[in-house]
Amino acid sequence: MNAPHPQPLTLLDRFDQKVFDAIYSRSLVYNTCWEDPAVDRKALELGADDTLLVITSAGCNVLDYALLGPKRIHAVDANPRQTALLELKLAAIRRLDYEDFFAFFGRGYHEASAQLYHDVLRAELSPFAREWWDERHRWFSSPHGSFYFHGLAGIVARGFRTYLKLRPALAAAVRELLAAPDVATQRRIYDRSIAGEFWKRSVNWVLSRQITMSLLGVPHPQRRLVQEQHPGGVAAFVRDAIEYVFRELSVRDNYFWRVYVTGHYTRDCCPEYLKRDNFHALKMGLADRIVPHTCTISEFLEDSDEAISRFVLLDHMDWMSSYYPAALIEEWNLLLRRAAPGARFLFRSAHARPGFLDWIRVGAQRRPLREVLHFHDELAARLQREDRVHTYAGFLIADVRP
Repeated sequence: MNAPHPQPLTLLDRFDQKVFDAIYSRSLVYNTCWEDPAVDRKALELGADDTLLVITSAGCNVLDYALLGPKRIHAVDANPRQTALLELKLAAIRRLDYEDFFAFFGRGYHEASAQLYHDVLRAELSPFAREWWDERHRWFSSPHGSFYFHGLAGIVARGFRTYLKLRPALAAAVRELLAAPDVATQRRIYDRSIAGEFWKRSVNWVLSRQITMSLLGVPHPQRRLVQEQHPGGVAAFVRDAIEYVFRELSVRDNYFWRVYVTGHYTRDCCPEYLKRDNFHALKMGLADRIVPHTCTISEFLEDSDEAISRFVLLDHMDWMSSYYPAALIEEWNLLLRRAAPGARFLFRSAHARPGFLDWIRVGAQRRPLREVLHFHDELAARLQREDRVHTYAGFLIADVRP
């Protein structure tokens, strides 16, 4: 049962907070987005008059939403390295041709990346992004084989690739699974050749370590939320998620898991912004509607008087509710102050019913958040079943009540 107020931090929480903050403040955490924008598109119902506030992450979904032609997208992230990645993508859209662009962000490898970076892209970047990529542009011509094996999440992907190299029969089964023509074939391959071979004690042990979760951007309080609702713990939750994805959903367009197995996308299985026609649409002006910001959400909202009609807030409220509950309350007050009439919020959580929705009070009258927002539970549940990532227990869609 969720607590009616934020739980006090344990000693382990405080230690993890220091570790998480240290990792987050020095690293590119996400090299690709792990939220399904196809689901978000259906939930957001974007139109030409919409202005969005989106947490940047790796920028993939920011570019996806831009393809729908909203008025403006404010991409906000407190981690400047995530902003630097979005800046590099925007510079590459504006200055590269499609083949070079796909080599960078589709294959994750371009043999002339150093020259293109210095001669074409570098001048387009902000000072911080320029300094960051000056030291790391070789990630795109790395002996590890792909940009997607770099950054914190990339370390985990590289470890998984190494594990498959040590298990050639399992690796062959995974390749067969990714080439499956339909869900029935996927299910047969998974049950026959993967389930029993992959879920060994060593894999469960690695998935249960907090260091693994931290590399994936999951702090201890979020891990605790998973443990509260899943008797098998984190490893069993991850197994259930993966089994749902590969046994129930088509893998043919599931670029999320494919890139972490192979290190690259294909022309037919990739984010929308990497498809040729969409790349040209972004180049012809849609990318110019994206405005990157390196700051917290509250800092952005305090400095802006623009009405926002759509908010995509990912899962950051999980860790804020444990680490910085007062700041989360302040954030919600600012969100509601800047929200246009009928504005829609999308956010995710490690818990199917995140506890902070019950204890946050907003406004001068300190109204419960659930009285201020109308939640579309049936729509969220239906869309979550389509989610090709499937690693969040909670997917929430809410509108500001009239």
